[in-house]
Amino acid sequence: MKRSEINQIIRNADAYLKKMNFYLPEWAYWDWETWKKKDRSSLHEILTKEMGWDITDFALDDFYHRGMLLFTIRNGSTPETGYDKPYCEKIMILEDGQKCLLHFHWDKVEDIINRGGGTLKLQFYNATADEQLDQKNPVILYVDGIRTEIEPGGILSLVPGQSVTLPQRNYHSFWGDGKVLVGEVSKVNDDHTDNRFFDPIPRFPKVIEDEPIFRPMIGDYKNL
Repeated sequence: MKRSEINQIIRNADAYLKKMNFYLPEWAYWDWETWKKKDRSSLHEILTKEMGWDITDFALDDFYHRGMLLFTIRNGSTPETGYDKPYCEKIMILEDGQKCLLHFHWDKVEDIINRGGGTLKLQFYNATADEQLDQKNPVILYVDGIRTEIEPGGILSLVPGQSVTLPQRNYHSFWGDGKVLVGEVSKVNDDHTDNRFFDPIPRFPKVIEDEPIFRPMIGDYKNL
């Protein structure tokens, strides 16, 4: 992805979030020069737990069809690593028809929430022991606490206000029918070790630096 594209996506996201009356932490609005002037030790939790802007096209160069924008608002770890916070919260924006590709998590359990906008569509499979798609057994989910059974490959539609709990090793993809503001509340998030995409693809984009950084993504923190 070009940095100019990333910068514009963040500007568009900022406007949409405010339109939806969803506001981010103060540091979400810092420009790159402001970040570079801050004391790194005071930002340790943000930097090490990769909180902040996260935009990916899965290195497929087709962001508006296969990609997504995320912002990690809070993310924890175990007491041994410094932050006794066993949970994570994200906000995401899916454009109309834009898809997050099929994947599961070995450790993370998560609630995916339609926070507003259009309808959120999700497709599900159980994972087999060898991490293939289980085409036989139904998928058991909880929609706002209500037990729900879906056939393999079935599609669930969530309207604004609805949510679904996804267990570990549950293959899922999701997309927007209309533009959707999507929330996630989960166990601690680790995108480096806890994502199993069905088709092997990189989680983070390759960035072409064709203009200065507007607001940094989590992958930019290493350059502070």
